[in-house]
Amino acid sequence: MGASIEVADILRVAGPAFRASRAGHVSLSELKVMSAIEHCRTAALGGHVEGCDDCGHLRIAYNSCCNRHCPRCQGAAARDWLAERQADLLPVGYFHVVFTLPAEIGAIAFQNKRAVYDLLFRASTQTMTTIAADPKHLGARIGLTAVLHTWGSAMTHHPHIHMIVPGGGLSPDGTRWITSRPAFLLPVRVLGALFRRLFLEGLAALYRANQLAFHGTMANLADPRAFARHLAPVRRKRWVVYAKPPFAGPEAVLAYLSRYTHRVAISSRRITAFDGCTVTFRVKDYRQDGAARHRTLTVEAGEFIRRFLLHVLPRGFHRIRHYGFLTGPNRKAGLDRIRELLGAPPVPEPATTEVPDPPDIRPTCPCCGGEMRIVGILLRWHQPRGPPPRSPPNRERSP
Repeated sequence: MGASIEVADILRVAGPAFRASRAGHVSLSELKVMSAIEHCRTAALGGHVEGCDDCGHLRIAYNSCCNRHCPRCQGAAARDWLAERQADLLPVGYFHVVFTLPAEIGAIAFQNKRAVYDLLFRASTQTMTTIAADPKHLGARIGLTAVLHTWGSAMTHHPHIHMIVPGGGLSPDGTRWITSRPAFLLPVRVLGALFRRLFLEGLAALYRANQLAFHGTMANLADPRAFARHLAPVRRKRWVVYAKPPFAGPEAVLAYLSRYTHRVAISSRRITAFDGCTVTFRVKDYRQDGAARHRTLTVEAGEFIRRFLLHVLPRGFHRIRHYGFLTGPNRKAGLDRIRELLGAPPVPEPATTEVPDPPDIRPTCPCCGGEMRIVGILLRWHQPRGPPPRSPPNRERSP
């Protein structure tokens, strides 16, 4: 099997033409993401040289860009994040709930990412906590972890929230743990109706506060009547909230989180071909069943890059958030109290004594299997700059 095709390979080959063709239409944050991915694990970011103690074989390892949109860097970030989340898991069933925006709202969200994505978090989590607290349903204070995804399988813009929710919550007085039904958390139709109302009310508030901008083909929405006509269909349609069956134990929850929390628009393993002009990658057509669901899609390299950049998040925007009893300064004490109510053993405290650094584990020498050690450091590479232009000499004019 040949070497896999990386997103970075496509950006290096087709990126210059993409930048030139869209000069003035690519934001600075998008240009920074492209540059970071292109230079990830290359000499531009520096690195180190490893040498074998036995045969003297040398190997160069370059540094990662650590950009949250880079497909290469998210594996390590996900592992570190999951290690911190293990202490939050409770010995109960967990549910997976998805809140999705209609296409008419998605177009507004793309031009107002920070405001609308934040509203999506607030409306969806308020929906869950409000319905869960209703005595007609669960009557409890729940906790949840919410993750924003903005893409569909074909990398089109499709903002939605994935939630991981423990199957139960604390009673209003905090003295009991109320368990949900084994395969049912909350009614999705009720969730969808409240989510629609809360989101549209929040969107209208943003509009009245002049916090929404409209450009291009959507510039007419700056007129209040046009904005109202645009939203009229979504006020009548049913907003679908999807709830999956509960996970089979805490290990399955962690496995799910490792796939979803730090995912980017596309992973390199989905890319099957790149000839310099077009990119072919695997997609899922959820309208089909069986083998027809899985197919490949071929697009021009520039269109591939455009779709990839649709999902660059605003600077400093948090796409993983915790709510309910999973947040706040007393989160750890609250989780310990819940474990006590469930009759589960508390999570052991980490050792207070100083723990030595873990051994420096590196792949063995490919030639003899010996141990590799760092023998040199490579500094970041800087693009050489040419000398400043020489000004023409001043000539004295003759009188």
